[in-house]
Amino acid sequence: MKKLLIIPNVANMEKSLAVAKEYNLGFEYNDFFDPDVLDDDNRLNELINYYKSYKLPTYTTIHGAFFDVIPFSKDKRIREVSILRVEQSIQVARKIGASAVVFHTNYNPFLNSDGYVDIWLKENIKFWSEILEKNSDINIYLENMFDTTPVVLEKLSKELSKYDNYGVCLDIGHAAISKASFKEWASHLGKYVKHIHINDNDLVSDLHLPWGDGKIDRETFYECYKEYMSEATVLIETSSIENSVKSIKKLCEEGFYSIT
Repeated sequence: MKKLLIIPNVANMEKSLAVAKEYNLGFEYNDFFDPDVLDDDNRLNELINYYKSYKLPTYTTIHGAFFDVIPFSKDKRIREVSILRVEQSIQVARKIGASAVVFHTNYNPFLNSDGYVDIWLKENIKFWSEILEKNSDINIYLENMFDTTPVVLEKLSKELSKYDNYGVCLDIGHAAISKASFKEWASHLGKYVKHIHINDNDLVSDLHLPWGDGKIDRETFYECYKEYMSEATVLIETSSIENSVKSIKKLCEEGFYSIT
């Protein structure tokens, strides 16, 4: 059975939990990528403890830090802060009982010379290999963000796939506004994809609309999911519980998901 997740609303946990129970959903926490939260131990622990005061879904993930997280930077100080943010995110996952952490590739598609790509791959392979080895109890998913094609992430994934806790988080909204078709994204990365973010948009901007409210070719997504990545968990990445419910109903209506 497919595993669907939603983003819980910390200000309305009762509603979030009710929806999760009704539709058999997991959670992906989006409260812990903010550097202001990560740097405030009291606020961070209060937030974790608040969540843990509820009976949470059995399967949860978190979105890790991504603002200016460049562990492959040539600047030593930027690397140091980036490593700190990644390690903090993983620590939060352990404390809250999450199974996986999603991080962005933060690949810059405008710096596409062979030299940049080679250095990017070398440094990312080194960095994420160390992270994966040190944290074998936590799944680490790398998400396409600014990537315009799946090529570079595919090369990175080939090197990191030897680690059981590595996977790709394929963001459908980001893929839809890239230079490559979704079929290309799925065929190149499908065997590495363990997690998916879905929402809709106008094929121009990453709008995070409810699934079905934009122009993304949903039928192609369903076909590619079945063919290339049928075991991947799926987060409905929308900004409100109401939009999450609307998306779930569309997924059920179109036969992608069933709560029975």
